[in-house]
Amino acid sequence: MTASDGPRAMSTPAPATSQRPDWAPCRHGYDASCLGIHLPGRTACLAHVDPTDRADYLARLRPGDHLDHRGTPFTESLLQSLLQPLWDPGTRRHTVGSGRFDRATFTGNADFNVAAFYGPVWFNGATFTGEAGFTAATFNEPVWFDKATFTGAASFTAATFTSVAGFMATIFDDTAQFKGATFTTAPSFGPLVCRGQVDISSAVFEKPVTLEIAAREVNCVRTQWKSTADLRLRYATVDVSDAVLSSPVKVAAHSLLFTAAGEAVDESMLAKSNAGVRVTSLRGVDAAHLVLTDIDLSDCLFSGAVHLDQLSLEGLCTFARTPTGIRRRPKMWPYCWTARRTLAEEHHWRAKEAGPANPEPPRGWNARPSHRGPVPRPEDLAATYRQLRKAFEDHKNEPGAADFYYGEMEMRRHDQTGTSGAERGLLWAYWLLSGYGLRALRALSWLLATMLLTVVLLMLFGLPAQRTAQHTTGTLTNGHAISLSTTPLVPQGAVPGPLRDRFNWRRVERATRTAVNSVVFRSAGQGLTTSGTYIEMASRLAEPILLLLAVLAVRGRIKR
Repeated sequence: MTASDGPRAMSTPAPATSQRPDWAPCRHGYDASCLGIHLPGRTACLAHVDPTDRADYLARLRPGDHLDHRGTPFTESLLQSLLQPLWDPGTRRHTVGSGRFDRATFTGNADFNVAAFYGPVWFNGATFTGEAGFTAATFNEPVWFDKATFTGAASFTAATFTSVAGFMATIFDDTAQFKGATFTTAPSFGPLVCRGQVDISSAVFEKPVTLEIAAREVNCVRTQWKSTADLRLRYATVDVSDAVLSSPVKVAAHSLLFTAAGEAVDESMLAKSNAGVRVTSLRGVDAAHLVLTDIDLSDCLFSGAVHLDQLSLEGLCTFARTPTGIRRRPKMWPYCWTARRTLAEEHHWRAKEAGPANPEPPRGWNARPSHRGPVPRPEDLAATYRQLRKAFEDHKNEPGAADFYYGEMEMRRHDQTGTSGAERGLLWAYWLLSGYGLRALRALSWLLATMLLTVVLLMLFGLPAQRTAQHTTGTLTNGHAISLSTTPLVPQGAVPGPLRDRFNWRRVERATRTAVNSVVFRSAGQGLTTSGTYIEMASRLAEPILLLLAVLAVRGRIKR
């Protein structure tokens, strides 16, 4: 019988849900505990039946036959002897109808590679102690691996699932490979637990699907989501590079334990790890359909993604932070970075820019690992910051957008090719005076320093030694009218007297009043020397600008 003839008829009972098997176990083995179902007309399972009866059973098998070996303990050789008669030379596959392997045990490598299952298949509660190979296997009907345990690597690379694929409460003690697999109809995937990596790179999900995965790594490189998807993850480090998103895809950190059939899934193998989720790369992704919820983005690469301005960030999404504390570079005064959210790429760029005179990366900035490709240029980072800033602004998060505006301006200030020298000079001044209009304390500090300088200059050169009053003269004409003439105050000459006479409390008060009045564009209201007049004019121009920058910085942090 060939695969084209279709599978032979066979009743396929629903999988057992209780701990006791719903079949008569063979009870053979060293401790008489074998749960293997009896071969038809025999009183033992395939593993423990008489060798003559086993040979007779295997000789009757043909491609497309149904198999029922629930609870059977398979060795590597026994499994190969079972699958060998099912080889179809026409399709060059092991062709199986329905398959029942509930609670079966596979010792050694379980090789189901290039097998074709034309009926429903159950591996519920099965245990694979070696490598489990389902590479290029085809499942034309539903397949279940619920509560199965894989203690070795499991490979479903290039497998095809045309119907439901159940991995509920499945445990992978090593890795789970689904690279290049196709899921035609898979409304749910998991929950499954994996100690190592779950690789769904280049896999294709054609229908809406919910994935629940607890693993150390989840590889989604070049995964194709042709419909909506909801990735609920725990403990995972996720790479989404070059994924194709045709519909909204949500990647979220699941705060609660996964449950299956009302019971919590055992995650003890991952208990020592942080249950949070980290995304390491969005390169090549169209972020217009991507939603990230409660994700750690402190090591994420954004360069190369498109439509980042449409990226949706929900919940608590964290980014890398600037170094904290006081820093000092060679031949420079100590300085301190202001706290803000940054991209991992800015860390990489600043670490790279250490230079030959200081080959070690600045303390607190993380260098880029060599396997993650070249470091983006400042002009590229400026564009990335600009798009993320717009994403925050479009979601009405103006304070959150402020840090990305700061990062954008920083990269423009350091851009030697795309930004002209004059523009860079203006950006340097903007940064120095107020942190691009975002550092109120810096602007207020400069304002106080400017006012103090104004006070000192006025005391030295601006205030005359003695106050000069206005002089008014009058003439009585014909005894009936009075003609008055007032001589206005004019700037006086240089301040007379020794230097020590220019510093006293009276002159301090007069100079301070003049400096404070100049902040709000009010006239000093008192006579000044010629130098004092120009000092006041300069302060009336500079100090209100600094006050405005401070107000702008405060508004940028509280605006909604």
